[in-house]
Amino acid sequence: MKISIIVAKAKNNVIGKDNQLIWKLSSDLRLFKKLTTGHHIVMGRKTYESVGKPLPNRTSIVITRNRDFELPEGHYVFHSLEDAIKLCISRKLEQVYIIGGAEIYLQALPICDELIVTEVDAFPQGDVFFPAIDPDQWNEISREHFPCDEKNEYDFDFVIYKRNDQN
Repeated sequence: MKISIIVAKAKNNVIGKDNQLIWKLSSDLRLFKKLTTGHHIVMGRKTYESVGKPLPNRTSIVITRNRDFELPEGHYVFHSLEDAIKLCISRKLEQVYIIGGAEIYLQALPICDELIVTEVDAFPQGDVFFPAIDPDQWNEISREHFPCDEKNEYDFDFVIYKRNDQN
């Protein structure tokens, strides 16, 4: 099973503020939807609450310490990333996406195979950060540039990193 982290981060590694996205990037949202539709997406409770409901045509797996947290039928609550990944393995999934937030990204980084990163050309204020990408651990394999326009607040690059097998 391939485990991919998918994240939009600024040049200063900011990924959010006050449990919200901090930019409008229509092209990035389209890429996110295209990649994750039809797959299981793993997230923390705060990320789920910022989205507000399960995303269409995806199976949500929410990780929370709250033992009373519930999701609509067909979606799953776990109390550790490890248990969430065990479910995905037991379902013989080919692909799973980790979609945030910061604590879940930090836990998933050592076990994921791929980073799918929207690198936003901005230095916003924020209170949630993505860990620095270690070039000794990750190789950039593709990069596509998207210019700022009426639907995208900032220039950004869509970058895919694969884990360096030599580690």
